[in-house]
Amino acid sequence: MIARLLFAPMLVVLAASFFPAWAQVPSAAAELALREAQQAMERGDFAAAARGFEEVRRANPEAKEAWRSLVLCYLRLGDRPRALDVARAAAARWPEDGETRHLLGFVYFQSGQAEPAIQELSRAAKLLPNRHEPRMDLALVYLSMKQYGPAADALEAVIRLKPELPLPHILLGRAYQNSNRTLLAVREFQKALALDAKIPLGHYHLGYAYESLGRNAEAIAEFRKELAQHEGNSEVYYRLGRALLDSGQAKEALAELRHALRAEPNNADAQIALGNALLDLGQTPESIEALRRAAALNPEDPRPYFLLARAYGKLQKREEAAKALQQFAELKKRQGATGGMAYRPN
Repeated sequence: MIARLLFAPMLVVLAASFFPAWAQVPSAAAELALREAQQAMERGDFAAAARGFEEVRRANPEAKEAWRSLVLCYLRLGDRPRALDVARAAAARWPEDGETRHLLGFVYFQSGQAEPAIQELSRAAKLLPNRHEPRMDLALVYLSMKQYGPAADALEAVIRLKPELPLPHILLGRAYQNSNRTLLAVREFQKALALDAKIPLGHYHLGYAYESLGRNAEAIAEFRKELAQHEGNSEVYYRLGRALLDSGQAKEALAELRHALRAEPNNADAQIALGNALLDLGQTPESIEALRRAAALNPEDPRPYFLLARAYGKLQKREEAAKALQQFAELKKRQGATGGMAYRPN
């Protein structure tokens, strides 16, 4: 997910670093073709830009920037195999050029090839000891692989090089959170927010960390701050609703969970929490309806059936309760040790 969200911004960063030094192109015709290709790329006509950069590359094979820009165009066009071919050829031509190695690692990453991406980005980081970008991409690859230790190492290096950037602190906090170092995660999220109080999902991540520590009042406050700045995110509404529910505020939770489901009707976790809140409020038929929808959204999830067993039990429907409890047990057994508590949704 992180990688997809950052893909377009990272292309902008890469393009900005690869455009200078057009004077390498010797002929006036090639210079004109290069300017036209750059202009096409800037206005979003990547097909025309690619044709222009190909022309420049043929006219002057040593025009390094044309090769790099061509790779970026193919990425924008969704042609990752061709982008990878050009990036590999460029790296073979300039094996000790850190920016070219960085670009090749980035293309491997976008092509779903994590191991060669790590190899190339690590090499780029050594060739560019004062640049944070290869280390940031290296961290993103490690995060995508759930290798949180190496991700944290890469992000700490980014922070040493660019301490003013808030995003590395968010990502480092996520690495700590996912490796059960939640207090360290809280510290990093707080640092990010100190640098930029409005960074998207900054308050959400801090609230999530507080929630996992059982500090629900602080979590609720952070989720509300996030929604005040960036409303409409189903996951934030869900987390706020869950924190309210865990705090015994089922009525308040109900409103937030309905917000979550309006924003994303297929949010199965929010649907389960809605059923739970309705059950706590004594609205048992409505709870059963919500839990049935949750079970339909994710048939392999045992949690709705546990709550359904309770709901049917409240209505004295013993046969339905027993059947729901049996379904819960079967799904829980199939799920194995990866499950989690059933009564409060994860």
